[in-house]
Amino acid sequence: MSAEGKIYHSIIELIGNTPLLQIHNIDTGKARVLVKIESFNPLSSIKDRAGFAMIEDAERRGILKEGSVIIEPTSGNTGIALAYIGHVKGYKVIIVMPETMSEERKKLMKALGAELVLTPGNLGMKGSIEKAVELSKQYPSSFIPQQFENPANAEYHYKTTGPEIWKDTNGTVDYVVAGVGTGGTICGISKYIKEQKPSFKAVAVEPFESAIISGEKPGPHLIQGIGANFIPKLYDPSVIDEVMKIKGRVAGETARLLVAKEGVFAGISSGANLAAALELAKRPENEGKTIVAILPDTGDRYLSTWVYNEHLRNGSLKEDQLNYSGTEGDESSFPISYFMGFAEFLTNIMPIMPNKPSLRASSEILIQILNDNFIHKKLSLINGKSYRLFCP
Repeated sequence: MSAEGKIYHSIIELIGNTPLLQIHNIDTGKARVLVKIESFNPLSSIKDRAGFAMIEDAERRGILKEGSVIIEPTSGNTGIALAYIGHVKGYKVIIVMPETMSEERKKLMKALGAELVLTPGNLGMKGSIEKAVELSKQYPSSFIPQQFENPANAEYHYKTTGPEIWKDTNGTVDYVVAGVGTGGTICGISKYIKEQKPSFKAVAVEPFESAIISGEKPGPHLIQGIGANFIPKLYDPSVIDEVMKIKGRVAGETARLLVAKEGVFAGISSGANLAAALELAKRPENEGKTIVAILPDTGDRYLSTWVYNEHLRNGSLKEDQLNYSGTEGDESSFPISYFMGFAEFLTNIMPIMPNKPSLRASSEILIQILNDNFIHKKLSLINGKSYRLFCP
């Protein structure tokens, strides 16, 4: 009789218990740097945890039941998580996002079973939030998770992510480093580990260019997933020991270094977290310490962005023109990938536009959207050319 290994009965059972990997091929000084690879979750991001937590919590409280509808204004990993988990559990899921989001994200949401509602691009996430509220009135049994203020988000990290790190390091963890999107990850982890080890320290990461937690003014930045340009309700400064500011370019360079040296393909916020961990590791007082950096998601969601696109990095766009964050209600900021489709479209039609009035009119509309959202006057395209964002 053959022995049988563990068999899972739902993809939801695969959420969590992600691996810790020690960094060996990047200089970590005399400290031990580990990375927690959250792309090992079913849909490749740490937001699988938050999505599951918020749905399960709503079910326990009787908010979600048979026939309920989940509605969320989001364009990032949280929407992906809610789409597949909600669908598996039998709920109708409506994801509301600006029409300017990438085609890949739109198709992914639909593939995962969600109904997609698009809002005018020039209204940004604010328009999507307003539409979500409007839709919720049409569905009496609807549920809007509100990840930035839903305590189930942080609580799940307290119950799972923190204990996983504690167990896998045999209690030797001295630091955990994580970026602040909703604040749920770093605060939930920190609360748990501090209860086990009072000397433990939690380090929050935010964009250098938009260091609002550090008391500075919000602004454009490059790091998708963190730095929403407001301090989320879930962020608890009482469990945070230090806030580190990481420049966008440094985050991108570190993400590329990670895949080149360690073979770990991760996103831009992962690069920010690792950059902060490496900086900590080189401090003399941290010799022999164990530092864990959270890697929130996979790099394949950033292939069309400047992080992994050499042409964009070498183009004429300045750093603060590539990404404008501050879109309330979504963890994904405003990445360059959102307007790459427009850039490619303009590249194709610009040469023939003088003799094509209809195309010219369409371009003027697209250009207006770009101007409204990004407030800059030049767009560096893939082929190296640079066009003004106003029709002559």
